[in-house]
Amino acid sequence: MNKDPDFHPHYHQIKVVMTDGSEFVTYSTYGAEGDTLALDIDPSTHPAWTGGDQKLTDRGGRLSRFKKKFDGLF
Repeated sequence: MNKDPDFHPHYHQIKVVMTDGSEFVTYSTYGAEGDTLALDIDPSTHPAWTGGDQKLTDRGGRLSRFKKKFDGLF
């Protein structure tokens, strides 16, 4: 068993700022006591939570090859 007191990260309060400017205080191992974490993506803006449209990007023709390979199965 590890007896080193610095083995685990420090758990402290930080402020989280959502993309709409709303804020809340939570406990985290991020940064230091009192730091602010400004989010770029949160549940109010991310398509996984909002159900918004997502666009698939075809990198290197992978999407095209997938569609061609499985065309007609669905």
